[in-house]
Amino acid sequence: MNSKIVKRIGLGVCLYAAFVFGVVTLYPDKPEDMDWKDREEYNKVQIAKLELGVSRQEILALLGSPDISEAKISDDQTVQVMFYRTQHKKSDGITTQNECTPLLFEGDKLVAWGDGAYQSYLEN
Repeated sequence: MNSKIVKRIGLGVCLYAAFVFGVVTLYPDKPEDMDWKDREEYNKVQIAKLELGVSRQEILALLGSPDISEAKISDDQTVQVMFYRTQHKKSDGITTQNECTPLLFEGDKLVAWGDGAYQSYLEN
């Protein structure tokens, strides 16, 4: 093969690799841009890493907008439950509470998550 052709192919491969690297590192995946299966898996992984006391804004930055949300004022404090889809139940195009993991916030801080969190919200 001609050395000129080999150099051009090598240059093309290097440019392609640089482009792919740039896209992967500089273009972050956002939960809103994922399809439902990827977002469901992403939500499960991120919720498993959560710690109590995290702010609502940090959760919104990490997980994006909730699929379902409820709020009320109890004892002069705002109590909010945000539901994030984590398990598929029925292919009907509608996300329901039984397909989600609830995150409970009192004030602006995460105080619980999981089914017990929603029961606590309902009892207050």
